[in-house]
Amino acid sequence: MEQNVLITGASRGIGAAAARRFGALGWNVALGCHSGRDRAEELARELEALGRRTLVVQGDLADPEQARGMVEQAEAELGPLDALVCCAGVALPQQLITDTTDEQWRQVMGVDLDGVFYTLRAAVPFFVRRKRGAVVTVSSMWGVTGGSCEVAYSAAKAGVIGLTRALAKELGPSNIRVNCVAPGVIDTEMNAHLSRADLDALGEETPLGRIGTPEEAAAAICFLASDQASFITGQVLLADGGMVI
Repeated sequence: MEQNVLITGASRGIGAAAARRFGALGWNVALGCHSGRDRAEELARELEALGRRTLVVQGDLADPEQARGMVEQAEAELGPLDALVCCAGVALPQQLITDTTDEQWRQVMGVDLDGVFYTLRAAVPFFVRRKRGAVVTVSSMWGVTGGSCEVAYSAAKAGVIGLTRALAKELGPSNIRVNCVAPGVIDTEMNAHLSRADLDALGEETPLGRIGTPEEAAAAICFLASDQASFITGQVLLADGGMVI
């Protein structure tokens, strides 16, 4: 039986790696994006070459109507969703709270927390109607521990964890699982502002002695969305090389 997944933030980084892994596992993929449509369409062609059905859905997740439209388009054009991965996110440069403007705070909250809420609110009725489905949100180790000079990002990602746990309790009776992956330092564009020396230093602080790859975070996402995790819900899986122990 075909399986369909919608991944937000699928044009780059962990989201793109998750799309490739889902495609390799036989899933059809709706690729959610905001500004990276060209990259999303290129990825769609890559997955179609594997024989998968794909769809690119574009919108600003900070806008509730656009988030709802992305979910509804995926349901209508790709088919009933078996899983939803909320991977879209933005971050600020490291800075003090006193240097963080209202606009920056709202930007991070708008995508990283509000966008997850809006997407889930739109998708849940479809899952509940079918009495099945899996949701995987993407937080961060900073959502667990808090990160110095990362106040907005840490607050938003902690909110994602709280949302995940609460929604798992709400949707469990409808046979819908809701889990979260909290990556550590991953080699993505979001960390492109860090020098190679900075990344190496972060790797040395990690028990496994290196930073992670998008593919490793994607493996955790796909596991939680799969039937292999059929008795797992409300959990936060840290894919951080042991940074948070």
